[in-house]
Amino acid sequence: MQNLGTETAFEVLARAKALEQAGRSIIHLQIGEPDFDTPKNVVEAGCKALREGFTHYGPSPGLPALRAAIAEDVGKSRGVHVAPEEVIVVPGGKPILFFVMLALLEPGTSAIYPNPGFPIYESMIRFLDAKAVPLPLREANDFALDVDELASLIDDSTRLLVLNSPSNPCGGVMPSEDIDKLADVLRQHPDLWILSDEIYSRILYDGMKHDSLIRHEDLRHRIILLDGFSKTYAMTGWRLGYGVMPKDFAVHVARLQTNATSCTASATQMAGVEALRGPQDDVETMLRAFDERRHRIVDGLNALPGVSCRLPKGAFYAFANFSSFGKTSKELETLFLEEAGVACLTGTSFGSYGEGYLRFSYANSVENIEEGLRRMRAFIETKLL
Repeated sequence: MQNLGTETAFEVLARAKALEQAGRSIIHLQIGEPDFDTPKNVVEAGCKALREGFTHYGPSPGLPALRAAIAEDVGKSRGVHVAPEEVIVVPGGKPILFFVMLALLEPGTSAIYPNPGFPIYESMIRFLDAKAVPLPLREANDFALDVDELASLIDDSTRLLVLNSPSNPCGGVMPSEDIDKLADVLRQHPDLWILSDEIYSRILYDGMKHDSLIRHEDLRHRIILLDGFSKTYAMTGWRLGYGVMPKDFAVHVARLQTNATSCTASATQMAGVEALRGPQDDVETMLRAFDERRHRIVDGLNALPGVSCRLPKGAFYAFANFSSFGKTSKELETLFLEEAGVACLTGTSFGSYGEGYLRFSYANSVENIEEGLRRMRAFIETKLL
């Protein structure tokens, strides 16, 4: 249990809430969830399902209607054919990480994961007593992975490679040419599995289209794609995610689901069908709002003394460089929260290569973003310069 990590966003949220209860005003730029409500048609589909009796157990791999809808959506968005039998529906995205790593990793094996990256990657690898091998994402490379560096990290113990594009916390996106280059590397390592976390696949900017390694058909037999509904459809509390994987592997993941959670809530799954097959207007509205906020927060961060920030290509996070102040990221996280009233996350919450950075979620209103920037400027000018 000592190897099991956590997700710091929830810890900072708890500290921020405690300060608010004590009368402090806090700007929340720490938590990675859309501030929009779930689209009304999706909410109504969930309520309708409850009224119609979708209140019982369902099949462990997921309801046939949702598995078919996901197969159709993933096939269309990634340009591949996906069968419903390749889809496993789970309560949130994390179970796919958990089940896949349980199935593949053991002592003596290793897994390569992005760093800075979603903290649960490293947590689960270490929990299973496998070796966690960080793949640095560097600002100089616009926080995209370096395929040559990745290739140098693969050895005989490497069982799993974790990819995340668009990425949390950096907002980097893997270009199509790098995906093709990576595919050539992976062909040289036929026993290496790939877990491609694409939970932010719909949150892209400047006309970018999502690309996925799964389009390389000759690698499909060892790729697991992770996606879900939390980010795209503002459904974080519904707990609905899925994995797309080879049919023979899906059987084992479904059995892990049976042992762990039995199944995903049936009414939630029917809401997921409506999310995928219903109107997408609310998604487009949310993306336009995120794009405006992206520019506001990045421009504002770059205007702060001693701070620089790259413009993210995807997701809804700004990963800003605060290294000029001579303080650790953790110290700055605490100072901004307790003295400036701005909740953000230390870059080291996402791995050792995040030192010197702070992550800001711009899944918040323009007014709150600008107030947060104003508070940080005042604190920097009076206390850090």
